[in-house]
Amino acid sequence: MKRQLRRHATSEFGQRHDVGGIRDYDDFARRVPLCDYEHVAPFIPRILRGEHDVLACGTVTHLAPTSGSSGGRKLIPFTATLQEGFSAAVGAWMVDLARQRPRLLGGPAYWSVSPLAEDDAGHEMLTPGPLADRADVAPNPPPSAAVPIGFADDADYLGGSSAWLVRQALAAPATLRHVRDTGAFWALTVLALLRQRELRLISIWHPSFLDLLVDAAAVNWPLLLEAVANGECPWADALPAASRDAWRVAPAPARAKELRRIGAADWPRWWPRLQVVSCWGEQAAEAGWARLRRTVPGVLVQAKGLLATEGVVTIPLGSLHVLAVSSHYYEFLDERGEVHRAHQLARGHRYEVVVTNGGGLWRYRLGDVVECTGHVRTAPSLRFLGRAGHGSDLRGEKLTEVFVAESLRALWPASSLPEFAVLRSTELGAVACYELLVSPDGLVTSTEALAHQLDQALHANPHYALARHLGQLAMPRIVPVPAGGRRAEIGTHAGRLGDAKPRVLLTAGSRGP
Repeated sequence: MKRQLRRHATSEFGQRHDVGGIRDYDDFARRVPLCDYEHVAPFIPRILRGEHDVLACGTVTHLAPTSGSSGGRKLIPFTATLQEGFSAAVGAWMVDLARQRPRLLGGPAYWSVSPLAEDDAGHEMLTPGPLADRADVAPNPPPSAAVPIGFADDADYLGGSSAWLVRQALAAPATLRHVRDTGAFWALTVLALLRQRELRLISIWHPSFLDLLVDAAAVNWPLLLEAVANGECPWADALPAASRDAWRVAPAPARAKELRRIGAADWPRWWPRLQVVSCWGEQAAEAGWARLRRTVPGVLVQAKGLLATEGVVTIPLGSLHVLAVSSHYYEFLDERGEVHRAHQLARGHRYEVVVTNGGGLWRYRLGDVVECTGHVRTAPSLRFLGRAGHGSDLRGEKLTEVFVAESLRALWPASSLPEFAVLRSTELGAVACYELLVSPDGLVTSTEALAHQLDQALHANPHYALARHLGQLAMPRIVPVPAGGRRAEIGTHAGRLGDAKPRVLLTAGSRGP
């Protein structure tokens, strides 16, 4: 906190709140109010035009777009100081991984890259890969903008020598993001990774990303083997013209022969030296993460920490997710709205995360709800529970994502959670109800019995119980979702696998199967 105050005291925000005169935490809490994005938004046009030292001292290198629970786009100022925070967290995470798996450092790594998409206005958008969360990045800022929107590539989140090191180890070229055709994107991704026999790290978001990868391999297997053998690229036309030559590499007939012997389905054997798979492992992604652990028993399948465009909250250390205390300054709101500092968190209690980062967000409510699960020395370990502002209220029932997540977990034993389970609100004329979208492995009883169990679990919310008693809500319905990796698209906030936290509650109008 003191470091932040020293660095940014002379910014416009710092002078307005006299942060240079703050002596201790109580002073800080009195002078600097809690805020959310609506308090930050008025400053963004000025930053976009190139004004300096508005929210924080130092050059704003980029504005990183991110979408919140309501789906509206927000622009987060990114500075060298904020970059240092990201780099500190990722550095500690990588050091811990290298201690657990020393062979990790012996080969290339794959960091999830999302292809180009279009936003609702039809503008071209880019989605960043490994370090951004809930982000939509526009490659071209408005003509009047002096500060670019978005990053040139994923490594820019680290900056400096760290970014250089990341780029040297990338198994798939960053030009993949420019591929607009979905089929070509998956085929090119598989091709890039099949060429990397020494692959050591796979960092993705939703575990079912690998299902989609294997599906693409099965569809294109003969072409892929031929491309590995002769070094050519059958999907070069889908790439930007300037990058096509980089996809033509030295022929590798021995590697193609090895892959032909392994086959298209046995993907763990494609990379015999794979050490780590990093992916979401909490809430809606927990069952997929557990299944992935069973699929690759010799590989460390590590649940990701809690990351946001606004900052890093936790990093995996061993089996825990520890607050990234070297990255930003954190505070926490309990269920009564009282503020706690990091050293005051109690095991088993829930909190909403508040962050002060180096980019100019002061006491900013992230909206992420976490539970303290323990401590590493004095640093708290946190588990992501859901979004504080994300809920459903068809008939006054006021269901929150955190409550829904707990209700769904109660339907199955911890060791038998279904690969996919999402609650979706729906309205059909005057009738309103909730639908449970569930994969076949969750249908251990009849759909009628499961619907009854779900209804009883939701009755723990008194508002839901009243709405059911008054007939305002109908009995929940069970909607089986066929097997296949596309299920993950239903369970993400933005509908793309590369950039969203897994969702367990979808509101009316959300995309379904």
